[in-house]
Amino acid sequence: MIGTIAWRELRSLFLSPLAWAILAVVQLLIGFMFLARINIVQMYASQLAAMEEAPGVTEIIVPELLGTAAIVLLLVVPLITMRLLAEERRNKTLALLYSAPVSMTEIVLGKYLGVLGFLGIVVLLIGVMPASLVFGGALDVGLLTSGLLGLTLVLASFTAVGLFMSALTQHPAVAAIATFGALLLFWILDWSGQGPQGASVLAYLSLFNHYKPFLDGLFDSADALYHLLLIGAFLVLSIRRLDADRLGG
Repeated sequence: MIGTIAWRELRSLFLSPLAWAILAVVQLLIGFMFLARINIVQMYASQLAAMEEAPGVTEIIVPELLGTAAIVLLLVVPLITMRLLAEERRNKTLALLYSAPVSMTEIVLGKYLGVLGFLGIVVLLIGVMPASLVFGGALDVGLLTSGLLGLTLVLASFTAVGLFMSALTQHPAVAAIATFGALLLFWILDWSGQGPQGASVLAYLSLFNHYKPFLDGLFDSADALYHLLLIGAFLVLSIRRLDADRLGG
């Protein structure tokens, strides 16, 4: 049943012009950034060749590219998740889901995986750009793989937060604004760690702090666990919210 709900959600996304517009705009922005980084490499090719320990082409391109992609998608994900449960509640179709032989867990996981499938396609399309460096013999596969894994975990976290915000209201616009605010807060919590106590709890909770190591080619199980715990927490909160709605109704 989870798979059926996920497929229905993914299919409905591609039946809407919003999904296609998002794919086009994201690819346009990331493509522009990729070409800009390529241009920088070409401009400083002679200086890089003269350096003893010059950074590789992948090191110059991929971290900045995927860092920018995360920020762009921080703006985009709320537009995708805003309708997941809010629109169901507004259209009075959430009651039909409650009466169906499915659990709240199946509903939440199905909708979550449906959006995650769409974002997986986005990550794949983004990854094609730096992967094309392999034709020039300048691709660090490990660094690219680490960066794409980090981006996938970040988007999975974004989606879980957005799903919960959508579960709280019947107005998709309100869900989008609340999701954007929450994600931005999680992102800039890193700023609180710039003072004398850089290892503060708030800085540790920053999404950026647990994404940057992946961009540097470092896989730390603690960073992956942070994302998994964040995802699990917001999915559980979404399930509890639907349970409360069902019992209250």
